Amino acid sequence: MEVSPAATPAAHGCPSPGTQAVPGRETPADDTVVEATPTAPPPAGDRTGIDAERLGRLLGDPGLAWLVDRVRQRMAHGRPLTGSVTLSGPDASQRGAAERLLGRAPRAGGSLSVRLDTVDAVLRRSGVSPDGLAAAVVALTGPVPLRAEKRDREERAWEEAYAPLGTLDAELIPWAERIRADGLVRRLARAPEAAGPLVEDAVRTLRALPVSPPTSRATFAARNLSDSHALDEGTPLATLVLSGLRSLTGFPDGAGAQWRREAWASAGLLKDDLSSTVLTLNLRGTPPLDWMADAGEPTVLTLRSLTRDTSVAAVPATGTVHICENPAVLSAAADAFGPACPPLVCLQGQPSAAALTLLRGLSARGAGLLYHGDFDWGGVRIATALGRGVPWRPWRYTATYYRAAAARVAGAPGLTGPPAVTPWDPDLAVALAECGVRIEEEAVLDDLLADLGPGRA
Repeated sequence: MEVSPAATPAAHGCPSPGTQAVPGRETPADDTVVEATPTAPPPAGDRTGIDAERLGRLLGDPGLAWLVDRVRQRMAHGRPLTGSVTLSGPDASQRGAAERLLGRAPRAGGSLSVRLDTVDAVLRRSGVSPDGLAAAVVALTGPVPLRAEKRDREERAWEEAYAPLGTLDAELIPWAERIRADGLVRRLARAPEAAGPLVEDAVRTLRALPVSPPTSRATFAARNLSDSHALDEGTPLATLVLSGLRSLTGFPDGAGAQWRREAWASAGLLKDDLSSTVLTLNLRGTPPLDWMADAGEPTVLTLRSLTRDTSVAAVPATGTVHICENPAVLSAAADAFGPACPPLVCLQGQPSAAALTLLRGLSARGAGLLYHGDFDWGGVRIATALGRGVPWRPWRYTATYYRAAAARVAGAPGLTGPPAVTPWDPDLAVALAECGVRIEEEAVLDDLLADLGPGRA
């Protein structure tokens, strides 16, 4: 209900001096929405006429905290102090405070309405605040910053926080633009004050990647960020860096702990040097490798063993190492040819840090690498990721071989997932899209084994 003023302002019927203002914050929405120019606080010199003691007793009454808060909200949004504001379910103290301010008891009802222009007039006529309600609220509670100005300051602060992204290499510019657009940094940091150091650390980290030879995340973080736990799982920095390094290495989308470990490993950052492994057959060069090659049995090499000076695989006499995607191929080759099978390396999916370390070493010493994988979109992504780490040539992994296999393999499943490029043979991507079927390595196993037979490799 609206409260009207009495003939004489209620400044004469006030509670005892000393009552302090306690602005409230639990406020329902105003019932009046008016667009107007911003209401700026009056200069300090214009507030000298305010009677601070009487203002504290009147507008500073705790029962009017809700009213003061509503006025501040309107001022912050640049709206005029006119129309009514309403409080639902007022208590006795709030009704009493309104009566003392306006000189008349509010009407009974389930809500309390007060006209702001009426309060303004009361404050002016009584001499409590000659410049009216806005000046009184500023004198009582402090300056009211306009929301537009605050937003501008915040946006400038965010721009400063993003500034380090401008120092990234060209290959990471699309990622930098994406995280600005999708709000990842804002979600992780919440405020520009926290975002600045986060972005700076992420940029410092990404500029140091990829790491070769691979190292543990803790060691890398201690060396580059002065904190061995800076890239621990679940930290904002780890989340941001993981997003960036995937753009750096081309590691595909995924989820789960194993996927995250492999994504970190794609940039040379490892949980440890034992969990990253690679499956091989008939590599030689060290006593353990020679012993297993003599038996013609597959061998699992750890990253730890591959980074020790005493564990260097020798380049085969033929100068060639074959690479496959699936363990079934390596197992079948071991069964068919045993010690006579030429050296074979199996990726078992995305190339691990151990696999990349092994193949880089062989390539650096002059070995030629021949690769075959599944004919599907996931398979060509694995091949592309391998190509970013080491040079290789296709082993029956071209459009010609795919079309021939698609024509003779009955009941091949359809392709799934988004298409991918095939830079080693652009026609392969075209053929995959046209034929639309998936040809796994097991379906062409006889062809692959024929290439590995005695006298062929």
